[in-house]
Formats: sequence, C-alpha cells, structure tokens
Amino acid sequence: MRNRQAGASTILLLYGVLAAVALLFAAYVWIMLQWSYSEGERAGWVQKLSKKGWLCKTWEGEMAMVSLPGSIPEKFLFTVHDDAVAGQINAIIGKRAALHYEEHVGLPSSCFGDTRHFVMGVKLIEETPSPLPVNPPATAPASK
Repeated sequence: MRNRQAGASTILLLYGVLAAVALLFAAYVWIMLQWSYSEGERAGWVQKLSKKGWLCKTWEGEMAMVSLPGSIPEKFLFTVHDDAVAGQINAIIGKRAALHYEEHVGLPSSCFGDTRHFVMGVKLIEETPSPLPVNPPATAPASK
C-alpha cells in the first residue's frame, strides 16, 4: 500500500513539474511577443508577399530599399501576422511604401514567422515630381 502511495505522489510531482515548465514556456513566449526590442519604419518597394508554413501559416515578405539611385538595393525581409495588413501590402506591391514594424527577438521557433521583423502597418508613399527643373538636352548649333 505504501508503494502505491509513493508511486502516485511521484507521478503527481512529475505532472506538476511538467505543468510548471509548460506555464513558464508559455509566459516566456507571451512576454517576447508583447515586448519589442525595437520598432520603426523602413521605406522602399515591396517586391513580394506570400503566405508560408507547414503548420503555422504566416505572411512573409521582401522589400527593396535603395539609398541612392543606381545603387544595389538592400532587402528587408519581414513577417506579417494580421491578414488585414497583408491585404494592404498586397494592394501596393510594386509601389513605394513605408512599413511600420516591431522587432521581436528570442522567439523559440519559426512558427511565429521566418523573421524578427513583424510589420504592424503600411502607408503608401506618393511619388512627387522633382522640384528641380529638368533642362532639355542642349542641341548642337547648326553649321553653315
């Protein structure tokens, strides 16, 4: 009888330890999703956005950022969790946009996204004409 009680208390202790570990893990993930390491905006041309994942589907995108005309663009890889924001981004693919993002570090798996940069909002940047006048090319004087 005493062995049964010892075995039952050991099993209860094991379940208690497993529940505590699972609760600590869930709390850690929740804190990492609520706390952002950094946030900001990046501007460029959204090149692609697609829904990816085997079990956990997330929107993964790529934006080309160009600092100077003619320079090689830097790619900004990002993740979108909100379907409404993903729809807004899909509507402006190929246009210049600013993406507002939060960076979350320490997430334990790619189930939360392939990147650390989670886009929370998007705004279209309207192209404005250059304030400098564009001079037509000079023509060579006619020879006589």
